[in-house]
Amino acid sequence: MIPLRCPDPADTRAVGRRLASLLRPGDVVLLSGDLGAGKTLFAGGIGDGLGVDQPVVSPTFVLVRQYDGLLPMFHADIYRLGSTAEIDDLELPAAASDGVLVVEWGEAAGPAFGEDHLLVRFTVEDDGARTLQFTPRGSWVDRPLAEVAG
Repeated sequence: MIPLRCPDPADTRAVGRRLASLLRPGDVVLLSGDLGAGKTLFAGGIGDGLGVDQPVVSPTFVLVRQYDGLLPMFHADIYRLGSTAEIDDLELPAAASDGVLVVEWGEAAGPAFGEDHLLVRFTVEDDGARTLQFTPRGSWVDRPLAEVAG
């Protein structure tokens, strides 16, 4: 597990932007944390790093948004889904096989996304800073995640 402290929202977004340089087609990034912890902001940073030219917004009510960039980015929010069967019905990994899948609230449904993913946990500290904990699995174990720290 790799912890990283982000004192302000711009830092959280910048970490997402740096992570984008490590992404490959078919990658899955699962985001976990309370409401307002910075998950969508981080996803926006990934979008920036992938050259997405439109704002990355929360997909809460549409479940999945697709953005075009250097790699297609599929941004999903599975908070409202009640079961892994509903997640399976969306076929997110297959849809994003030639792009990147970023899933908010993904930790609880991790098994639905296989063993090859990066889990990023967000915690809001008392001073408002965010602590991001990176837990790599599968091919992510060998990637230079320390570069994301900046």
